[in-house]
Amino acid sequence: MIHEATVEVNGMGLFYRQAGEGTPLLLLHGFFNSSEQWLPYFDDLAADFRVIVPDARGHGRSTNPSGQFSHRQYARDVYALLDALEISTFRAVGYASGGMTLLHMATRQPQRIEAMSLWGAAPYLPEPCRANQRKASFENVERDSPKWLDSIRQQHPGGDDQIRALIQNYRTMGETYDDLNFTPDHLATISARTQIVHGDRDALFPIEIPVTLYQAIPNASLMILPNTPYSLFENLLRLWGYEGVYPPTSPTAFPSIVRRFLIEG
Repeated sequence: MIHEATVEVNGMGLFYRQAGEGTPLLLLHGFFNSSEQWLPYFDDLAADFRVIVPDARGHGRSTNPSGQFSHRQYARDVYALLDALEISTFRAVGYASGGMTLLHMATRQPQRIEAMSLWGAAPYLPEPCRANQRKASFENVERDSPKWLDSIRQQHPGGDDQIRALIQNYRTMGETYDDLNFTPDHLATISARTQIVHGDRDALFPIEIPVTLYQAIPNASLMILPNTPYSLFENLLRLWGYEGVYPPTSPTAFPSIVRRFLIEG
């Protein structure tokens, strides 16, 4: 059974889903998505973990009265949620912005994260990513990516106004340099076992990005997925045996190589 609730933290309402018992496992979705991104994997993961999956500030059913978003602030929000749930140590998976949030969490309170898997994450935003962010607009998305817009509409009950606010946050990231600026020395303070997963054809975060993470984080492993662009979620599933419709429309197994890494802890 999946439990749903909202907690008041840091001046906003943070919505989260929770299921299962055992070792706490935090799942953080990518920007523009919500906790629904992880729903097909709840049944599988809840067999071994206490799964906690929040909606990021301003995403899904979480509020954002400030109208602003940063990975640093979201890391504070997530720690406030974990404190409210009386969870001291945990394991985690972060997809894209979720992984960047985990970098803040792992350097802010390194003793709390036992293991984390970072998918398509980055310690800084390179110029190709910033250029993409600066030109983002609702009108461009509506014209160029209608199927993607429909998919995120399904995850955001606030409708197009909520999505417009997220696009504005995304644009602001392209001009912000004090949120994601991790140096190798900073990353070297991470004590969690770290699995880095990245696509070899990521146009926004080229291959040097995950290599930088791998070289800087002391206890890290690196997995490069072949023929894989930024949206590596589907390929990660398919490389380990998934043959269904993507995104999955019914419960399915979590990528086995990541699941084993998390269990080994």
